[in-house]
This record gives sequence, structure tokens and C-alpha cells, in this order.
Amino acid sequence: MELDPKRLLVLHALAETGGVAPAARRLKVTPSAVSQALARLEQQARLPLLDRSGGRIELTAAGRALAARGRRIADELDGAARDLAESGGPVAGAVAIGAVPRYVPVVCRAVAVLAERYPGLRPTVREDLAAGAADLGALRNGLVDILVTVCDSVEAPPTPAGTEYQIRIEEQYRVVVPAGWPVPTGFAELDGVAWITGEPGSAYARALDRLVAAHGFTPARLHVATTTQAAQVMLAAGLGAALLSSGTAATMRGIAVSALPVPGARHVRCYYRIGVDGPSPAVQATVTALHEATLLAAEAVAELGVLEQDPFIKPGLGTPRR
Repeated sequence: MELDPKRLLVLHALAETGGVAPAARRLKVTPSAVSQALARLEQQARLPLLDRSGGRIELTAAGRALAARGRRIADELDGAARDLAESGGPVAGAVAIGAVPRYVPVVCRAVAVLAERYPGLRPTVREDLAAGAADLGALRNGLVDILVTVCDSVEAPPTPAGTEYQIRIEEQYRVVVPAGWPVPTGFAELDGVAWITGEPGSAYARALDRLVAAHGFTPARLHVATTTQAAQVMLAAGLGAALLSSGTAATMRGIAVSALPVPGARHVRCYYRIGVDGPSPAVQATVTALHEATLLAAEAVAELGVLEQDPFIKPGLGTPRR
């Protein structure tokens, strides 16, 4: 029996992503190419590897065993690339980065750094895949290798298999009201007041839900803002109170910031793919550049002298958080 290692890699991608289309996106091939590779692998194995009887494709016991072999092959290839990089070999290849809109300028700065250090690296940036609700589907399905997104520290999403994350920025929440409103000193004063919140599942929405449950006040109505710019316009128009990160609240004009305590924190997290020995050289180089760009951006804001304290930036590549 002769098994093609490349087809084992295809089976491994299918096992991790859960479908032919997402496996094709991860491998950067067509779905038909994935289907053909799997059919040929089943012929070589002389055993059914996929169970197509249900609503979705499931791996048989033999399929799971061979997918595990494919994972080991993928890990060995990543290790070989790391060995080359550590031996002075070039860090090269494609790496796809997804980012929430507000973090895109930081990503662009990191891409500029990468262009100088690693001419053979081909980073692409996508702003349309990192939802404010910390949807990690783009990372899980192989559309991106790195995803920078925002989530709530208390109710963060599960980390997808084969990935790790680092907290890039951690900021406390602040209750703010439009300029001219009385600054609240207790949550009872916010009962029956309109609020500006984020989309369902977002960090701001989750934090507001916790406040409502903990303190028993009832918002008169909820306005939804998916970007900081939209929240600023709504606050300027006096549409309601809002939760903002401490950094955003410190730099936004036309608002009053209360001292009311809000549990939890707003995280900017960098999720990235890993193999058995950690991230590939291309991913590692990109994550490092993103950390450096984050530090530069934080320093620029700190120099304005308007923050309550210096931005809390987590270290770069080190012990990853799972």
C-alpha cells in the first residue's frame, strides 16, 4: 500500500476544518481538488475514510487515524521550515492576517516592518473577517493564519484547536455619558436611560449585560454601534450612555467619564496557528512584528498625556495562552 503524504495533509485539513470547502480555503486549492485527493486516498487505503451518510462529512476510525498521521506530517514540515529559519534560511511564503477595523493601522505598520525584514514574506490583510463578537470562524476555517480581534475577558470565545493566542492590549471598561448629562454616581441613576452598546456577542454588549444583571437597572432602549466612530457620533448626539474602553474614553471628546466600577476588561487578542513545535517561521515573524507595532502605537497615545495610565501591553512571543 502506497499512501501519498500530500493527500494525508488534505485529510488532516478536512479533519481540522470540518468540511471540503473550508479545507480548500486553508490549503488554497479548489474544493474539487480536495474531493479528488480524498477519493484517491480512499482508493489507496482500500478503506472508507469518510462517512457521508449524515448531514455532514465525518471521519471513520481509519480516517481519524490517517488524519493524525497527516497532522504529524504537517508538524514535521513546519519544524523543517523553523530549522531553516534558525539556520539563517529565509522567512518566506504567504501569511494571511485578519483584523478588526480599529487595529488595521497597527497591522499595516507591521506589514511595512515585515517588508523590510523578510522580502520573501507575502502578508495579506483582511478587515472583513474579524467580527466585533470575536468570531474565530475565519481562523478555524483556514481563511487566515492570524486573527486580531476584540473580546471580553470574562466571556471570551473558545480557542480553536491548533491555535493559540496572546493578549495584545488589556483595557478596563468605563461608563460614559454625553457631555452635559449629569455624571452618574450609582447605577440606579441609569435605570430607564437609553444606552449605546455593541453588536450582540461583542465585548461591550457582554459587559453591559453583566452590569444590567448585577445592578438591576433597565435600559430604556439600546442603540447599536459597531465601530468607535459610530459610538462617538451617537454620544455627541446625546442618544445614551455607553461603555467604552479606558483608552477610548480618555481620548474621546464630548463625553463625561464616570467612576462607576465595571467588572472584566476589553481584550485585543492575537490568535495564530501553531504546529506541534509552535507557530511557523512566517507566523512567528508576523506575530512579533504585530507586537512591535502595537508597542509603537501605544507609545504614541501615551505621549498625548490623556490616559489614566500607560497602556497595558502584554509581552510578545513567550508562553502562549490557550
